Amino acid sequence: MTMKNQTFEYAPAPESRSVVDIAPSYGLFIDGEFTEAADGKVFKTVSPATEEVLSEVAQAGADDVDRAVRAARKAFTKWSALPGAERAKYLFRIARIIQERSRELAVLETLDNGKPIKETRDADLPLVAAHFFYYAGWADKLDHAGYGANPRPLGVAGQVIPWNFPLLMLAWKIAPALATGNTVVLKPAETTPLSALFFADICRQAGLPKGVVNILPGYGDTGAAIVAHEDVNKVAFTGSTAVGKEIARTVAGTDKKLTLELGGKGANIVFDDAPLDQAVEGIVTGIFFNQGQVCCAGSRLLVQESVQDELLDALKRRLSTLRLGDPLDKNTDIGAINSAEQLARITALAETGEAEGAERWSAPCELPSSGYWFAPTLFTGVTQAHTVARDEIFGPVLSVLTFRTPEEAVAKANNTQYGLSAGIWTEKGSRILAVADRLRAGVVWANTFNKFDPASPFGGYKESGFGREGGRHGLEAYLDV
Repeated sequence: MTMKNQTFEYAPAPESRSVVDIAPSYGLFIDGEFTEAADGKVFKTVSPATEEVLSEVAQAGADDVDRAVRAARKAFTKWSALPGAERAKYLFRIARIIQERSRELAVLETLDNGKPIKETRDADLPLVAAHFFYYAGWADKLDHAGYGANPRPLGVAGQVIPWNFPLLMLAWKIAPALATGNTVVLKPAETTPLSALFFADICRQAGLPKGVVNILPGYGDTGAAIVAHEDVNKVAFTGSTAVGKEIARTVAGTDKKLTLELGGKGANIVFDDAPLDQAVEGIVTGIFFNQGQVCCAGSRLLVQESVQDELLDALKRRLSTLRLGDPLDKNTDIGAINSAEQLARITALAETGEAEGAERWSAPCELPSSGYWFAPTLFTGVTQAHTVARDEIFGPVLSVLTFRTPEEAVAKANNTQYGLSAGIWTEKGSRILAVADRLRAGVVWANTFNKFDPASPFGGYKESGFGREGGRHGLEAYLDV
C-alpha cells in the first residue's frame, strides 16, 4: 500500500508589516547626516514578492563618494586613536540595538529582499548581532590576535556588498573594520538598500561619532567610484566573479588592500553510509535556503551511485512539501527571487540545462501572479560538461551527479573554477577528515550545511576570491600587518 504524500494544510500566519515604518524617501548617509545626492538622482526599491515600490532612495555619484571618503578620513584620526575598549563599547551598543530592533529589521529585510521571514528572523538577524558582539570582543585584544604588538588600522575602508544577505554582509564588513579602528564607506546593493539605511539610523542611535560609517546607495558606477577613490586604503567586495575581476584590475598597482568573496558552485557529497533523511534536509538547506541565492550554496549534489535512487525519491518527496509564497508568512519555505533580472538569469540557465539534455524536475507548486518566483528544481543525468554543473545559477536549482569511489567524488568536487564551500555526508569521522582535507574549498561542512559562526573564517579559493571574513583571520584584512 502506498500512502499519498500528505501535506498539512496551514492557515496563513503573516508577520505584521506594522512593526516597520518605511519612509517614502531616503537620502545618503554621509558624516552622520542623511543628505540628498549632489546631482539629485534617485532610484526606487521594490518588493520582489509583490513588485510594489517600497521607497525612493538617493543615488550616490562621484561627488558624493568624494564627500563620504573625506568624512571618513576626517573621522579616522579620532576613531583610530580611541582605546580598543572604547571602540568596543560602540560595537556592543550597536549589537544590542540590533537585537532590540531585530523584529523590525527582519520584516524590512524580507520586504526588500524577498526571502522568507523565518530566515531573516531566525538566521540573518541573530547572526548580524552575533558578528557585532564577536568583533566588539576583539577590539581591545588586537595585540593578542597574532599580528604582532600594536597592529595599526589601514584607514578608510571602501566596502561593496550584495543583495542576497543585505544586513548580514554589512555586518561581516563593518564589524571587523570598526573593531580594528578603520572608518567605512559602504555601498549596499541597488535592489536592497533599506536595511543598510536603517543601520545608518542605528549608528546615530548608538552615538557613533560622525563620519565613522557612511552609507551610499547606488548602482555599479557608485561602487566603482568607491573602489577607484585614491583616498580609500582598503577595498572589500562580496558579489559576482566578473565584478571581482574588474575590481582587482582597478586596484592593481595601488597600495590598496583587497579582499574578494565571489561566486561558488559548492559540491554536496553524499556517501552510501550517510544518514539519508538527515542528508535530504542538508541538501534542501544547502540549495533552497534563500532561494539558492547563496554564494556558498550546495548547488552540485554528488551522490554515491548505490544510494542515488533512494536519495532522489526522498528528496523529491521533501521538495513537494516545501511551501512557496508570501515571504512574510511564517510558514513559507521558499520566498521570491530578488529581481526580474535575476529571475531571467535563472530561467535562461535552467533552459540551457534542458537543451543540453539534462532531465529537469520541478516541485509541483503554484506560483503567485505578481512578483518574481521560481519553483524548486533539480536536474538529473548531469555530467561535468553541462552548463548547469559549471556555471553559478544563484537560484533554487540543484544539479545531481553521481560517483562510485571517494577518489572520484573528490575529483568531481574539485573540478570547478570555484572553491568556496563543500559538504560531506557520511557516518565515518575518518572519511570526513580524509575527504575534507583534499577538497579545495574555503569552508567544508560535515553532516550539515550553511551553518555560520562569527568565530569561524569564511572565504574561497580560485575564482571564489581570496581573503577571509569572520574569526581571528577576518581581522587581518583590516590591519597593517
